[in-house]
Amino acid sequence: MVTADQVLSSLRQVIDPELHKDIVSMGMIKDLEINDGKVGFTLQLTTPACPFNSEIEQDVRNSMESIGVKDLNLKVTARVTEGRAISLDEILPGVMNIVAVASGKGGVGKTTVSVNLALSLAKTGAKVGLLDADIYGPSVPLMLGINQTPEVTNNKIQPILSRDIKVVSMGFFYEQSQQAGIYRGPIVSGIVKQFLTDVNWGDLDYLIIDLPPGTGDAPLTLAQTIPITGILIVTTPQEVAMNVAVKALGMFSKLNVPILGIIENMSYFMCPHCQQRIHVFGKGGGKKVSDRFNVPFLGEIPLHSQIMEGSDVGKPVSISEIASIETKAFTDVAKTVAGRISIIATTMKENDKIGSNTPAQDDQGARTEPQSISQP
Repeated sequence: MVTADQVLSSLRQVIDPELHKDIVSMGMIKDLEINDGKVGFTLQLTTPACPFNSEIEQDVRNSMESIGVKDLNLKVTARVTEGRAISLDEILPGVMNIVAVASGKGGVGKTTVSVNLALSLAKTGAKVGLLDADIYGPSVPLMLGINQTPEVTNNKIQPILSRDIKVVSMGFFYEQSQQAGIYRGPIVSGIVKQFLTDVNWGDLDYLIIDLPPGTGDAPLTLAQTIPITGILIVTTPQEVAMNVAVKALGMFSKLNVPILGIIENMSYFMCPHCQQRIHVFGKGGGKKVSDRFNVPFLGEIPLHSQIMEGSDVGKPVSISEIASIETKAFTDVAKTVAGRISIIATTMKENDKIGSNTPAQDDQGARTEPQSISQP
């Protein structure tokens, strides 16, 4: 019969491929029970969208087999951890991570990326919200086929639930679908802040915010109002788009907002006849920005009419063309983003642990040693 120490010792050999730490020290093993040779425990992953979930689970099973466990009751769950340096529960209670999607210029497909990213994360089982903060040109309602107006209960806007994601957009509140959004900067800032603080978002693992293009009032308000987990910069391969993306990158860096990485949209067109990649708008712009500023390159999204056509009729490609290479590209990017957030959250937890282990002084000024931390 194996002991708890033997089980944990074996599980310490299982390393998360992305976080590069063993699953025991990270607290991913819960509710360990051993009864008459039967071993049971819960493997709690850092996100349901982790690209290595299946690999980690298989490593755990192999680990148990290596010490002779034949009767294993393994339960696999996921709990997204908070990746924000400051938790403002009074402002956004229940929201674990805020991810803003930005671009230096319009026309690069930022909203398309935001919508399909949110849908891809939701398909993994994560709780996802989508805030359309593009006040001047909100297009999320069109892309998701939403034609209703949110209710207001107890002075709180109730998000529209669409395809398992909670959605709020300025487009819901225009009197006519063709009404133009004409607002000065301070009004834009006020609207963005209200959508953050006066909406009943509930419990969310990820709140995706589709920012207006450029480096104006809305991005500044967001960065100064709410502690953001990180920013995604969307660009296309062209030189002009790359140069403008650099400006957006510089602005958020000056505001000390973490950069999750660069996503290159419209990277290539896959020829249906020869199955070769055709680089319509050039090649490698996003990777150049990534290398130049030492920020992660999160992936390439191909150019295809399915993406455009689906967006126009309220059927995003991530839902309407599940088996397509475009959907796979969005799924891969979503998993990479979730992994980056897990890394940020883990790093913050480690820094907090290091801080809490710093020798303190007692009431008389004498140095006291920190208490030892027990292993889970």
